[in-house]
Amino acid sequence: FCRVDAYGFERPEDFDYASYEAFFSRYLVVLTRRAIKWSKLLKGNNSLQKSLKVKRYIRKGIPNEHRALVWMIVSGAQANMEQNPGYYHRLLEGEKNAKLLEAIKTDMNRTFPDNVKFRKTADPCLQHALYNVLVAYGHHNKAVGYCQGMNFIAGYLILITKNEEESFWLLDALIGRILPDYYSPAMLGLKTDQEVLGELVKMKIPAVAELMERHGVMWTLVVSRWFICLFIDILPVETVLRIWDCLFYEGSKIIFRVALTLIKQNQAFILEATNFPDICEKFKQITKGTFVTECHSFMQKIFTDPGSLSMATINKLRETCREKLLSQG
Repeated sequence: FCRVDAYGFERPEDFDYASYEAFFSRYLVVLTRRAIKWSKLLKGNNSLQKSLKVKRYIRKGIPNEHRALVWMIVSGAQANMEQNPGYYHRLLEGEKNAKLLEAIKTDMNRTFPDNVKFRKTADPCLQHALYNVLVAYGHHNKAVGYCQGMNFIAGYLILITKNEEESFWLLDALIGRILPDYYSPAMLGLKTDQEVLGELVKMKIPAVAELMERHGVMWTLVVSRWFICLFIDILPVETVLRIWDCLFYEGSKIIFRVALTLIKQNQAFILEATNFPDICEKFKQITKGTFVTECHSFMQKIFTDPGSLSMATINKLRETCREKLLSQG
């Protein structure tokens, strides 16, 4: 059995190889079938019009060989890159903010210590590419600069695109457009969305909301890393990538679908909790096991389990939650 997965991550000591093999042999059949369909859809051209067919294909997963290209196209990153030729390299050659560089340097060795491609000994060592992407982004988006969590997201993008400039533009699509105000110094968007999740749980899984309230557990304690890292290091790599496929195409409501599905599927288990630490522990447990490893069935569930979830509903909730947060100062 291979101790390192296809993306360079070392598998933990207690990794269940048997059930993973069983899942993957089934999933491989799906992947092969999807790859043929995607090759026909793309037919060597680099454009995709938004359509129900494309949405359906994306929900069923983008094969790894097409993933970078499809993310670039559907997120608008490709168009931005083409409209700004040489911009990324100019950012790297320009004047630098010493404080920003220091903050980024500090996080380099903390980024994926369990990934062999990010080790100093690796050749090429992806830390160099990661550093460049974060430095360029910090100078491109001065309102955000650099914030912890961005290193993991940029790192994942580099693993998939194997290209600094593409990773930079995808990071820009995520932080600048898809995730409203998650990484600004006040993190208002992030705090708002955690409150929105709380409201959605009240509507869709009231027993869990009631348990949280009774024990005074704030949502930010159990889900902030889900939002900040977009499920990196929370869910298995394959599953995270499938979530990101949809995130780049359908936007931030996908994060709520995933969170609600995790909570709904594990409602009975969560409700066994009898105190504050117990609840926090249950939330750690629900992101492990076969349910989340079997990414194909998991992704089908996120579109059925939470029921209807429109962007209009989310935006309305965002407005009221943001106002409430601002009034609390």
